[in-house]
Amino acid sequence: MTAGQVVGDWRGALFVWKVIGCEEGAVFAVSRRWDRRVQERCVVRGPRRNSHEDMDWTQLDVHPHIISAVIKANIKSAKDLLIFSIGDLQQVTQLSITDIYDLQKAASAALQKHSALTALQLYTEKSRFPAQHQKLSLGCGVLNNLLRGGLPLVGITELAGESSAGKTQIALQLCLTVQYPETYGGLGAGAVYICTEDAFPNKRLLQLIKSQHRLRTDVAADVVRKIRFGDHVFIEHAADIDMLTECITKKLPILLLRGQVRLIIIDSIAALFRCEFAAKDAVVKAKHLQTIGAKLHQLSRDFTTPVFCINQVTDAMKEENSVLSHIGLEDKKMLPALGISWSNQLLMRLMVARTQREAPPPFIGCIVRTMEVIFAPHIPQATCYYTIDLEGVKGIEVQGM
Repeated sequence: MTAGQVVGDWRGALFVWKVIGCEEGAVFAVSRRWDRRVQERCVVRGPRRNSHEDMDWTQLDVHPHIISAVIKANIKSAKDLLIFSIGDLQQVTQLSITDIYDLQKAASAALQKHSALTALQLYTEKSRFPAQHQKLSLGCGVLNNLLRGGLPLVGITELAGESSAGKTQIALQLCLTVQYPETYGGLGAGAVYICTEDAFPNKRLLQLIKSQHRLRTDVAADVVRKIRFGDHVFIEHAADIDMLTECITKKLPILLLRGQVRLIIIDSIAALFRCEFAAKDAVVKAKHLQTIGAKLHQLSRDFTTPVFCINQVTDAMKEENSVLSHIGLEDKKMLPALGISWSNQLLMRLMVARTQREAPPPFIGCIVRTMEVIFAPHIPQATCYYTIDLEGVKGIEVQGM
């Protein structure tokens, strides 16, 4: 498909599509509807016929009188059939709306023949679908093993836990890990760090940057030296929900479109909602959470960018015969804040906790912390141990416990 404009009718609404590129069966176009610009990406997998080619209408699984009408109207290709409006096709073919829908459906099926993929193909054919298997490393082998490689590139991951459990330390380490090349578990881009509570821990970030050559011994020293870590962490402070919404809807898309960032961190998602909404405002609060969650999902999906949200915890209230809205948390004394409205927005939920035990050698003087997978679609519930020192977050092997 070449650049140009195609005018079409979809469910009665006029769209103007400006085709801007075609790559390996994926058509990229920008549409304009009522002066609103929306970016769409339509991906068709597997072998495809060229829509410009003349189609053998007799091969379509439709009634013979429909085929006869199309041939009589001198419609040669599927392109002509699919881009014209229903009204135009009715006028030239004298067919009913139902017949035209059946004809377009059959033509689309012919163009996309054998395009369906199984889950087994996506799982086993890693070379064909690298995005399905690529993850963002946490910069620690033990944590990566727990998460089967790291954070998924599409979706919202939540990290919940009490104060001093190490949530911000993990987030800061992700800000640096994302800047490494893909061969070392990064994405070769920066991160946006949105603070809603305290000031950004700039001193600690500088401390971690200086220690990268010691923490990331798996990365060649010259690679670490070439990365200017401090230049690719974009910091934003949001004092209320309106500022957070503006940041997500207006500022983040600009950075993502420029390719400057591939990670969004919010620290923390609960702080603003706990301050601005009382218990009686539950419905309004849920609507705001759903709106923010939907926008974060859209950005993550459109730009293949992980979203990492830190959350606070609250005391668990035990109720008999209550609905189990927090999967995997039935026996917990603490629950992530914001309730089921926010839980439904998440792809993966992790919980961290600080224990009273000292870490084994060589982590002398450090405290053991735990990370637990509460729910995720691709990994089972599991737990690992880690600690935090001057260099960053480090996993503790089970045999060392």
